[in-house]
Amino acid sequence: MAHAVGKPLPEELGGRREDVLAAVRGAASAVTIAEIADQLGVHPNTVRFHLDTLVADGRVERVEPEHKRPGRPPLMFRAAPGMDPGGPRHYRLLAEILTVGLAGDRNASAKALKAGRAWASRVTRPTRKAAGAQESINRLVGLLDDLGFAPQRRESGGEAQVGLRHCPFLELAEDTSPVVCPIHLGLMQGALEAWRAPVTVDWLEAFVEPDLCMAHLSPAAS
Repeated sequence: MAHAVGKPLPEELGGRREDVLAAVRGAASAVTIAEIADQLGVHPNTVRFHLDTLVADGRVERVEPEHKRPGRPPLMFRAAPGMDPGGPRHYRLLAEILTVGLAGDRNASAKALKAGRAWASRVTRPTRKAAGAQESINRLVGLLDDLGFAPQRRESGGEAQVGLRHCPFLELAEDTSPVVCPIHLGLMQGALEAWRAPVTVDWLEAFVEPDLCMAHLSPAAS
């Protein structure tokens, strides 16, 4: 589909905004819109538009001019102190570092299970009244769905099961399953425990099919 004439593409907006940010960062002191526009060879309104977004994002801040002059003082800007909140994130790299480091531990699976349970206790709300088994399983399926596991309720031979059709940490699970899978098991156990559910997840069977992991449920111990 043809692009509207005169309307900048998203990548053009991003590139120009980074140019404006670079100009602000490269200045020895606070700069005005006119100074940035002259440096970049663009209209002041273009600079003003991008500065408004950069200020809203916390990457640039407005400052008062140091010397008071007659008339309306020009708006001045400088880069916000501290790390750039708009910089890139590489959480997968962090996850790889942590899982590989934990995988070398003698008690890796036990520690991963404990970590999963601890995380679940932070993201689930404890219930005052214990829910029934079916309601608890439904809540567990809802939590897993929110986390991206694409869960499916199942039953086999009278045993309640939850199939997981997607692993949100697939690449890590393929290489460090002794860490990733216990984390998943721990978060399911921790969530059910926080809900005072009469059921728990006994074990998590990884990749029973190429696109399926299976959580096996049973009555919780009193």
